[in-house]
Amino acid sequence: MKIKKILIANRGEIAIRVMKTARKMNIRTVAVRTAFEPLAMYLSFADEIYDISDNISEIPVFLDIEKIISIAVETGADALHPGYGFLAENAYFAQKCIDNKIIFIGPSPDAIYKMGNKTIARRLALKNKIPMAMGSDGNIADVEEAIAIASKIGYPVIIKAASGGGGRGMRIVRKAEEMEKMFYIASKEAEKAFKDPSVFIERYIENPKHIEFQILGDTKGNIVHLGERECSIQRKHQKLLEEAPSSALDKSLRKKMGEMAVRIARSVNYTSAGTVEFLLDSDRNFYFMEMNTRIQVEHPVTEIVTGIDLIEQQIRIASGEALKFGQEDIKIKGWAIECRINAEDVQAGFAPDPGKIEKLSMPEESYVRVDTGIREGSAIVANFDSMIAKLIVSGKDRKEAITNCKMALDKVWIKGTKTTLPFFRLLVRNQNFQDGNFTTAFIEKDLDKYFYYSEYEEMIAAWLATKLFIEENLQENSINVDFEDGKKMSPWLLNKRMNQF
Repeated sequence: MKIKKILIANRGEIAIRVMKTARKMNIRTVAVRTAFEPLAMYLSFADEIYDISDNISEIPVFLDIEKIISIAVETGADALHPGYGFLAENAYFAQKCIDNKIIFIGPSPDAIYKMGNKTIARRLALKNKIPMAMGSDGNIADVEEAIAIASKIGYPVIIKAASGGGGRGMRIVRKAEEMEKMFYIASKEAEKAFKDPSVFIERYIENPKHIEFQILGDTKGNIVHLGERECSIQRKHQKLLEEAPSSALDKSLRKKMGEMAVRIARSVNYTSAGTVEFLLDSDRNFYFMEMNTRIQVEHPVTEIVTGIDLIEQQIRIASGEALKFGQEDIKIKGWAIECRINAEDVQAGFAPDPGKIEKLSMPEESYVRVDTGIREGSAIVANFDSMIAKLIVSGKDRKEAITNCKMALDKVWIKGTKTTLPFFRLLVRNQNFQDGNFTTAFIEKDLDKYFYYSEYEEMIAAWLATKLFIEENLQENSINVDFEDGKKMSPWLLNKRMNQF
């Protein structure tokens, strides 16, 4: 069945990302205008806009299942793309789409439910002989049971929300005396975030690497992986930088982990794009952690090294098409790094820093891709996440990708809010990062500061400001630049020379 119109049940850069691919496939798209972002950039990429900007509800529209379904029906959308976050991993929402004859561009409700519930996912992994860290067989009823299980498997342990992820509902416990406090904190946080207080316990793997495999499955039973992503640069269990492939894996380990990723996906007859996440310890032992049943924020690095448009594949799979490639056809070429540029104050522990973007300049080199839903004049509002842009940089190998990333980061200029740019400029110059010697504890344990500053920072800022001033005036050809010898330089020539800085 060919999809004709997609409602994008999301906002920001992922909405734009879906709309761009849909347009290439000659599929119309519908966006939702909200009261919080009535002039948002993503709206300009849609073929139709459904306006509810006059409706301020206690429940954000992208979390309101009944409202989203009614919009899809009213606009005649025959399919819906949930993006990531919001309702993307809500099995009930996926089922409601199906009940209303709307194609849900994602996996089946059954797969979402089974992989979304971490205790069920653990049982499936154990049943299919996928390596797992020792832990509870199911949810923990109370503190006493938690202490008993932790004593059996040994400290440290980690308490995790059964129905969630993203670092919420997670607490590390290093001794029995901490269990009561951490158990209640994790459970309350899980209830608030996911409306489910259930938690389980696993042996805590000290200083692991976080490696995830991209999965694609069609409705004909074909499932492949598209290689791995290195996601160990994190703060508060949330990713900041991702790269593909990972320098920690060799061909043999990649093959073994990839096979395990496909196996767990096959256990739930997985369709669409998904991500199987593992922890890798210092002895190169890996452990299944969870599966995310949606497109990931960091999917662009996989697209760059494989040449496969993951959104396009999601749409084709949802339309009933079979994958046109097998595992043997997937080739990893080059290297890609993604930096999540967020409106956050790195000196205040990466605290959100909402505000209005007054100036925004991004590099345009051939090795740079920028995915963003923000432009000059856009506001970073507290109602949504703090992402400004994803800076994705490529190279023929990791060394070149890092070099290109340094140059690209130095050409980004954002005025109006504090950002994670100083952190990334520090990170790519860190020798341990360059050598691949880092784990999920890198930020907390290996960095004595979170930002980079050089004597050239002010020079770069001045150059960018002058460059923007010239570009704004070039069309009118209204300026000339005087030099000490009295000669004048054409603004076109000056702009060319400045680009060589």
